[in-house]
Amino acid sequence: MSLDKNYNFKEREEYWSKHWQDEGIHKFDPESKSEIFSIDTPPPTVSGKMHIGHSSSYAQQDFIARYQRMIGKNVFYPFGTDDNGLPTERLVEKLKGVKATKMERSEFIDLCKATLKEILPDFIQDWKKLGISSDFGLYYSTIDDNSRKISQQSFIDLYNKERAYQLEAPVVWCPTCQTAISQVEMEDEEHETRFCDIVFKVENKDLVISTTRPELLSSCAAIFVNADDKRYTDIVGKKATVPLFNHEVPILTDRRAQIDKGTGAVMCCTFGDSTDIEWYKAHKLPLVLSIDETGHMTDKAGKYAGMTAKEAREAIILDLEAAGLKTGEKKITHSLNVHERCKTPVEIINSKQWFIKYLDLKNEFLEAGMSLAWHPDFMKSRLKNWIEGLQWDWCISRQRFFGVPFPVWYCEKCGEVKLAESNTLPVDPTSSKPSTPCTCGSTDFRPELDVLDTWATSSLTPQIASSLVADKIDKDKLFPMSLRPQAHDIISFWLFNTLAKSMMHEGKAPWADVMISGWVLDPQGRKMSKSLGNVVEPQAVLDNFGADAIRYWACGNSLGQDNSYTEEEIKVGKRTVTKLWNACGFALAQLDDFKYDTDLDLIKLEDADRWILGELNNAVLEYRKAFDKYEYNKAREVISKFFWDKYCDNYIEFIKYRLYSEGANDSNYAARWTLHTVVENILKMFAPIMPFVTEEIFSSYFAKLNNVASIHNTLLPKFDQKYVFDAESFSKVLNIVAEVRKYRSENSLSFKKEIAKITISNKEKENLSKYEEFILKSLNILSIEFAPISSLIEIK
Repeated sequence: MSLDKNYNFKEREEYWSKHWQDEGIHKFDPESKSEIFSIDTPPPTVSGKMHIGHSSSYAQQDFIARYQRMIGKNVFYPFGTDDNGLPTERLVEKLKGVKATKMERSEFIDLCKATLKEILPDFIQDWKKLGISSDFGLYYSTIDDNSRKISQQSFIDLYNKERAYQLEAPVVWCPTCQTAISQVEMEDEEHETRFCDIVFKVENKDLVISTTRPELLSSCAAIFVNADDKRYTDIVGKKATVPLFNHEVPILTDRRAQIDKGTGAVMCCTFGDSTDIEWYKAHKLPLVLSIDETGHMTDKAGKYAGMTAKEAREAIILDLEAAGLKTGEKKITHSLNVHERCKTPVEIINSKQWFIKYLDLKNEFLEAGMSLAWHPDFMKSRLKNWIEGLQWDWCISRQRFFGVPFPVWYCEKCGEVKLAESNTLPVDPTSSKPSTPCTCGSTDFRPELDVLDTWATSSLTPQIASSLVADKIDKDKLFPMSLRPQAHDIISFWLFNTLAKSMMHEGKAPWADVMISGWVLDPQGRKMSKSLGNVVEPQAVLDNFGADAIRYWACGNSLGQDNSYTEEEIKVGKRTVTKLWNACGFALAQLDDFKYDTDLDLIKLEDADRWILGELNNAVLEYRKAFDKYEYNKAREVISKFFWDKYCDNYIEFIKYRLYSEGANDSNYAARWTLHTVVENILKMFAPIMPFVTEEIFSSYFAKLNNVASIHNTLLPKFDQKYVFDAESFSKVLNIVAEVRKYRSENSLSFKKEIAKITISNKEKENLSKYEEFILKSLNILSIEFAPISSLIEIK
C-alpha cells in the first residue's frame, strides 16, 4: 500500500467535506448511551464572508469537538447563524443598494428574508470548507420561526415575572443607527476634545465651569458642587445664569461632584452622561432635550437648532468667546462612549423603551459567573468587572425593522399592554391581532413596532440549540451545556446576557466550562479593519494552502491571547501536512500485505521499538491532559514534537535496515508492527487538528482494518502501562546517534558514506554492547571500539 506522490489538498478537502456531510459522520445521536458533550455554538453574524478571526476561533472550538468525539463522547454540536437586527439590515442595504428608511417596512423585511436565503448557503459553506464538524442537520437561525418563538416566550415569561417593563426614561441612543442601545453595546474610544472654561453668573459674579460639552448649555438644569468644597459654600442654594441662553438654574450640592476635577463646579445637563441621569432622578430636575434622535439640535437650542451636536459645539464656543464668556481652554484626550456597531458617539435622550430589570440580581450573576470553569482563568475578571460596573437595566427594544417582534399590542381604548398567547407564537403584531379582547372589552389594538435587541435572542442559544432535539432527548441531558466557546471581546455581550437570561429563566448557569479565544491581529499587532486595509480573508488562504494548514496555525494560538497573523505560520502548517503525507506514505509502503497481530506478547520488540512506543505513550498522556484543559496549543506541541523529532528524525531512520532486510524475520516483523501502531496513532492524534489529510491517509489503509467509516469515529489512544519503557540505557544510544549525525553534518558526509570506526567509552560497554548491531547498521558505521576515553564517543 502506498500513497500518491503528492497530496492534492484542494480536491481531497472538497471530497471529504462533502463525504462527512453525506454520511453523517458528525451527527449527534440522541439514542446513544455515551456521555454527552454539548457545545453552545457561537452563531456567526451573517456578514457575507467568513473572516480570518472566524477561521481561527471556530477551528479552535472544533479541535475540542473532534477531540471529545474521539474520547468516546456523544457530541452535540449544532450550527447557527445570527441574522437579525442591525448587522443584517446594513448588509442588505449594501448588497441591494437600498435604504430601509426609504422603503415600506414590510417590503424591506421581505427583502431581508430573500437576501438571507440567497447568501446563506455560500456563507455556511465557508465553515464546512474549514472542516468545522458541526451537525449541520441541527441548524438554527436567530430569525427563524423556532428562535422567534423561544425569544418571544422569554419576553412573555419575564413580563409575567415583572422583570420586563416599559418606561419613558433616559436611554443611550445612537444618532446614526437611530435606535436605543444597551450598555453592553457601547465601547470606549479615546478622543481629543476641548475642555472649555465657561462663565456662569451668580448675582453678577463669575462662576467658572469647565466642560467638554458646551453644546448642551440649553439643557443645563442645575449646577453641582461638593458640600466639602469651601470655595462654593456661600453660593449653594442660589441661582446661576446660563451663558448665551440666560435661564437660571439652582446651585446644589452632591458628593458626586469632584472637587479636583476642573473648577470643582459641574453643570448638569439632561443628558450629557450617566451622572447627569443620576442627578436628574435624585434631585427631580426638569427635562430639557437639546439633541434629537438624529443627533441634531432641537428648538430648545435656539439659533443653533438643526445643527449637528459637533457643529453646535464649535458655534457656541465662538459665541462664548465673542461675548467674553470663555476664559480658557485646553486640549484633552478623554474616553468617549461610542456605538460598537458604527463607532458613532452616543447620546442620552428621553424615550419610551422596554427594559429587563436585573440590577437587583447582580450578586447572583456574579456568583454564577465565578462558579464557571474559565479557560483561561484570568478571563473571568472581565465578566466580574462588567457585572460590578452595571448601572442600568437592560434596554431590549430597538427602533429597527428586521428583528424579532415584541409579542405585544396596546389597547387603543385604555392603553393596556396585551401579550400574545404562548400557543400562537411566533407572532408579528403588525400583521395579526390578539385572539381575545382587552380586559376593557375593546378589540381595537395598536401593534408594537419596535423589535427585540438581537442579544435578547442570541442570549437564548442554549435553549434554542436544545430545542432542535427536544422531541428526541430530555432537555436536562443537554442543559446546562458542557462548553461555551467564544472570543474575549463579547464576554460582556453574549456571555453575560446568556448567563443573565439563564439565571432569570432556569435559575442556574447555562454551561459548565467557558473557553475564550483571542483576536487575530495583523503582523504589526493591529486589529484588522477595512479602514486600515489589513483584513485577511481566509478564502484565498484556503485556496493556496488548504484548511489543514489554517487549522494548524490556529491551533498554535494560546487561549485568550491575541495573535498576529503571518503567512509564514500558515506555511508551517502546510509543511506539516506535506511531511505527514510523505512520512506516512513511506510507512504504508512498508505495510503492504502486512498482517497485524493484536497480541503484543507475540511480538519480539527490540529496544528501538520499545523506545518509540514508550515515547508515544508519554505523548498520549500529555496530549490528553492538554486537551482536557482545552489547551489545544499544548496538545499540538506534544504531537508535533513527537512526530517530527521522535518518529521522523529518529525512528524511521533506526529501522530502515530492518525493513530492508531479506526474507521474513522477527526483527522485520517487529519493526513493521511498531510502524503500523505508531503511524495509526499519530494520525489519530493529529485528526482533531488536521482532519482532512489524516482522513485521507487513514482511509487508504487503516479504515478497512478497523472497519470504520472515518478516523473521526475511532478512539484516541490512552496511556497504557504495558508501553512504559525505561529508556535510561537507550538514551545513551540516542546521544551517540546525535553525535554521529552532528559529525556527518559538520564534515558534509551523506548517510551513504560509511564511517570507518567510532570509539565508545568502555565504561558504557556493559550497557551498550547489546546495541552494537543497531548502532552500526542504523548509522552506517563499519566498526565500534570500546576504549578508555573521557567522553561518551569519539569519531575519527
